[in-house]
Amino acid sequence: MKKVIVVLLVAFIIIQFFPIDKTNPPLTPGMDFLKIKKTSPQIAKIISTSCYDCHSNESKYPWYSDIAPSSWLLKNHINEGRKHLNFSTFATYEPKRQVHKLEECIEMIEKEEMPLDSYYLGHQDAKLTTEQRQELIKYFKKVKEETERAMVF
Repeated sequence: MKKVIVVLLVAFIIIQFFPIDKTNPPLTPGMDFLKIKKTSPQIAKIISTSCYDCHSNESKYPWYSDIAPSSWLLKNHINEGRKHLNFSTFATYEPKRQVHKLEECIEMIEKEEMPLDSYYLGHQDAKLTTEQRQELIKYFKKVKEETERAMVF
């Protein structure tokens, strides 16, 4: 039993020498969703607090991002989040893709699949109330309709 504990401890120490890259890509304000869609401060605060750590180039890395293997899981979540939707580069999406991403936002919020439950462990302020969910759904639907109307012309 002692040997197993020693091996696990040594392995834990060794993996600390493989840190994650915490460098965020540079920001281009003219491409950010909140700016280009002229989001109200109230809605912007909700989106920033509940979505931007994983779905933007403005990720904030908490204390546990310095400890492997939790740091690896965190980095994977951020990479996957940005891959699926990056609010920091939203303006680069074609209008049809923007509409699709907004539909996904609506669906994920309606089904309470986002933010992830695991995200709440270290970010209680990101937990959405029923009222906030309704506000976001209403807002994303409005932006989706505006984007669709702009596509017609």
